[in-house]
Amino acid sequence: MTTTAAQTPALHKLTVDQVECRNKVVLVRVDFNVPLKEGKVGDDTRIRESLPTIRHLMGKGAKVVLMSHLGRPKGVTPGLSLAPVARRVGELLGVPVAFSPTVVGAEARKAIDGLKPGAVLLLENLRFHPQEEQNDPAFAKALAECADLYVSDAFGTVHRAHASTAGVAAFFPKAAAGFLIAKELDFLGRALHSPESPFVAILGGAKVGDKIAVIRSLLQRADRLLIGGAMAYTFLKAMGHQVGTSLLDEPHLELAKELMAEAEQLRKELLLPVDHLVAREAKPGVAAEPSGIDIPPDRMGLDIGPETVGRFVAAIRTARMVVWNGPMGMFELPAFQGGTFAIARALAESKAVTIVGGGDSAAAVAEAGVADRIAHISTGGGASLEFLEGRKLPGVEVLTNV
Repeated sequence: MTTTAAQTPALHKLTVDQVECRNKVVLVRVDFNVPLKEGKVGDDTRIRESLPTIRHLMGKGAKVVLMSHLGRPKGVTPGLSLAPVARRVGELLGVPVAFSPTVVGAEARKAIDGLKPGAVLLLENLRFHPQEEQNDPAFAKALAECADLYVSDAFGTVHRAHASTAGVAAFFPKAAAGFLIAKELDFLGRALHSPESPFVAILGGAKVGDKIAVIRSLLQRADRLLIGGAMAYTFLKAMGHQVGTSLLDEPHLELAKELMAEAEQLRKELLLPVDHLVAREAKPGVAAEPSGIDIPPDRMGLDIGPETVGRFVAAIRTARMVVWNGPMGMFELPAFQGGTFAIARALAESKAVTIVGGGDSAAAVAEAGVADRIAHISTGGGASLEFLEGRKLPGVEVLTNV
C-alpha cells in the first residue's frame, strides 16, 4: 500500500511521491540487513519491503543510489559484502542493479556518474566505515555529495543517529520519507496519537526492564494491556505467586508492582496469565505440562495456558485497535507455540486495526501463516518500540516537515 503524507496526520513528513526527481540522483537509505547463506540472500523480506519506493523512483526517471548496512563488520569484511544483495535486488526488480565496491570516493562517484535515468546502483556495506555509526559529519557529507535528493526508507534504522540515517540529511535542502517509512509512521502514529477505542495492547518477551517506557506509554493510551511471555512471571512474582524456575527479571520486581498500581490508578485493565504450560527445562522434544497460576518449584513457565488464551482472545475480539509486541512463550519449541500462535490467529480474525511490532512477533505471525491478514507488520522492532514509547527517532526528526 502506498502511503502519503495525507495519511500520516501525526507527523506530516514529506514523502517521496511529493518531490520532483526526474534525471536527479536520489540517495536512498534502505534496510538490506538480510541473512546470507552460501553467498546468497536467505530471506529477502526486507528487500521486498523497499521495492515500492525503488520502483516509484525508477518510474519517475530518477538515478537511484541505494545504501545500506549489513551485519556488524569490524572494517572491511568480505563475508558481509552487499554484492549478493545487489544481485537479488536485480532479480526482484527484473533489471540489472549495478554495484559499487566502495561507498564514497572516486570509484563510487564514477559508478554514480554512469547511471542513466531509471537505473539503480547499490553501494557497498556502509559499516565497512566506522564513521557511519559515529555519525561523522565528513562521512555524511561525502555520501551526500553524490546526490541531489535524500530519501529515507529504512525504518529499522531510524532510531540510530548514524551518518546515513541522520547526519546526511543536513546536506540536502529536503529529506523525504519513502513509502515504507510513511506507512510505519501512519500506523504507529495512529496508535500513539489517535488510537481507536477499545484499544488493546499486548506485550510479551523476556524482561520488564526492556519495556518499562513502552508499558508506561501504553498504559496512558490503551484500554487493556495484556502481558504474557517471560515478563509476565515478574509481575506474577510481584503479586506473590510462585513462578518456579521461570525466567525472572528480579531487579524489576518493585517496578512491576508500581506499574500494576499505575494501571489501577488509571483504571486500566492489566491482564496477566491465570494458567501456564510448563516443563522441567526448555529444550527441543520436551513435553508441555499444564499448570495453574502458581508454577511448581521444579518447573518453568514456557507458554500461556488455555484459560489465559481464552481470556486474551476474548479481549482482542472487543478491540478496534490492537498493538502486539513480544511472543507469549518460547514459540521456537513446538510444544510451546500454541499461545503465541493463538494470539496471531486472533489478530488475523479481528476486525480491528492490527499492528504487530517487528522481531519475534513478526516471525510468529509469519510462522502461524497469517501475516497477510495483519493490517501492519512493523519492519523495525527497536524502532517501533521506541516510537511507541513516545521518543523522538533521529532518522525521523531529520525528515522535512510539510
